[in-house]
Amino acid sequence: MSGKHVAVLMGGLSSERPVSLSSGNACADALEGEGYRVTRVDVGRDIATVLTDLRPDVAFNALHGPFGEDGTIQGILEYLQIPYTHSGVLASALAMDKHQAKRVAQSVGIPVAEAKAMNRFDISSAHPMAPPYVVKPVREGSSFGVVIVQENQPHPPQVIGSSEWRYGDHVLVERYVYGRELTCGVMGDVALGVTEILPVSHAFYDYDAKYAEGGSKHIIPAQISPNVYQKIQTLALKAHQAMGCRGVSRSDFRYDDRFSEDGEIIWLEINTQPGMTPTSLVPEMAAHAGHSFGELVRWMVEDATCLR
Repeated sequence: MSGKHVAVLMGGLSSERPVSLSSGNACADALEGEGYRVTRVDVGRDIATVLTDLRPDVAFNALHGPFGEDGTIQGILEYLQIPYTHSGVLASALAMDKHQAKRVAQSVGIPVAEAKAMNRFDISSAHPMAPPYVVKPVREGSSFGVVIVQENQPHPPQVIGSSEWRYGDHVLVERYVYGRELTCGVMGDVALGVTEILPVSHAFYDYDAKYAEGGSKHIIPAQISPNVYQKIQTLALKAHQAMGCRGVSRSDFRYDDRFSEDGEIIWLEINTQPGMTPTSLVPEMAAHAGHSFGELVRWMVEDATCLR
């Protein structure tokens, strides 16, 4: 039994606050079951003061989205010299910026879809590329703000330039990739299993498909050829290493097998703070590899360091 005091950071200030609270409480419960002394911290703008007073041995970062996943909280933890889980400042900031992450991935030979970074107000009058394409915020998670423009749509999505839009002025316009939704986690320097995600009654793997009960089905191992399965694992590990990630990460892919079994594999993005409830994707992958949820979170705490 460990005597370490672990502060589980959850909640936070982003659109993904509800997801983070779910992840954080699940991890806190599991860590208490593993014998750690746990303090649950709902992160606000006074977090540096809270952690200075609390003086934990380790910070378990269960935050999602901006502030918790973009290098900001990581910088605070480095300044306070509190060892923490997941990726460090640079890797977190890089992975959170979808455009820059794509550039790094492409530079090491990972296949990505054609894309361009744009100001959202520049795409109101004419299509920025031939439909179908996808418009997504550069620095958001959980599919917030993602808009799919269909092939027969006569004009760009008007919501992007409207006052209703609350995801920042910088967006990524990316060629729509047909096919199946695959994802693969990495734990340390090992690629975990490949999962296929099947949204139920949703056009794509959006927020509700991710988090609503019955919103999607997870098939692990994905029913694909061994060659494609291994290639996905190789690319996920390659992306993890190219971004400089630590701890766990998860890469998302599209696999278009309409015309051949090898098909087209396209890397979409890497998530440095994947969901961490027992039924989330990475814990499911870890369980498939023989690691219980308690073992997974214990490994993450024991892996925690500064200068990540």
